[in-house]
Amino acid sequence: MSYRKTMSNSSPKTTPASAETSPADTLHRVLRLANKLMAPFSTYLEHRYKISLNEFRLLMLLGRFPNSASHELAEMTGVNPMSVSRAVAALQKHGRITVERDPANKRRKILVLTDEGQRLYRLMRPQTDKVATYLVSDLRAKEVETLNHYLDTLVDTLEATDEAGNSRFLEFTRPDGDQDEG
Repeated sequence: MSYRKTMSNSSPKTTPASAETSPADTLHRVLRLANKLMAPFSTYLEHRYKISLNEFRLLMLLGRFPNSASHELAEMTGVNPMSVSRAVAALQKHGRITVERDPANKRRKILVLTDEGQRLYRLMRPQTDKVATYLVSDLRAKEVETLNHYLDTLVDTLEATDEAGNSRFLEFTRPDGDQDEG
């Protein structure tokens, strides 16, 4: 049975989004999409360049947004700050980035691609562009705009905070009986 047929035959639950597709089905599709998108990375780049997925993400972002700070990259990627910190340390260790003080703001530390980092960025950028192009190749321009709108809406929903600045998503998904330890 095909993936789509399996998903459409899954136990339907009535939801605001659809009577045929449960939110769990949608989440499964999003996770599957994310995993499929990483196949070219793990097949062609990870072992060849000895780079982890988070290191790759940061390197590609620094190529597009030079002189970003770690916390900015964490926000752009949605990766937690500890994982970004580990990726930064690994990129530094391998001579792919340096951490420097921002001349305009001495308290801010910026990440700068080294010559080796620039070389890797130039080598990996075409592969990233191919993945992006292939992903939307069967969509018309208007459909890509609509997809981007939906993706932005989903990210905004996940990033929403309450009046106290707490993540509404994390509060909503807190396991029953799990209280703050603070």
